[in-house]
Amino acid sequence: QVQLVESGGGLVQAGGSLRLSCAASGSTLSMYVVGWFRQAPGKAREFVAAIRSKGMSYYADSVKGRVTISRDNAKNTVDLQMNSLKFEDTAVYFCAASVYYGGTSENTYPYWGQGTQVTVSS
Repeated sequence: QVQLVESGGGLVQAGGSLRLSCAASGSTLSMYVVGWFRQAPGKAREFVAAIRSKGMSYYADSVKGRVTISRDNAKNTVDLQMNSLKFEDTAVYFCAASVYYGGTSENTYPYWGQGTQVTVSS
C-alpha cells in the first residue's frame, strides 16, 4: 500500500509560480496513475491533472497551458508545476494514486495524501 505526502504549497502573488510535489513511501509510484485534485473553501474537490504510469498526462481545462505534471522516478515523486497562478487557484491540493484506472473522478483513486495549501493573493 502506498502512502502519499504533498509538499510545496504556500502563499504566492497572482502571476507567480509554485511547484508541488507528491512523495510516496511503501511502494513505487511509477506503477501508479497519479492525479492531482484541489478543493477550494466551500467547493467540491475537483480534478487538476493526472499522469499515467507510461507518462501520458491530461489536464483540467481550467489549468491547461499553465500546469505541468511530471514524474521523477529517481525520487519516487510526481510533481505539479503551476505557472501564471490566479486567485481562483487558491485551494488545498491533494495527490492521489491508483494502480488501475485513475481518471478525472476522485472516486477512481483509493490512495490519498493529506493535502497542501496553495494561496494566491490578488
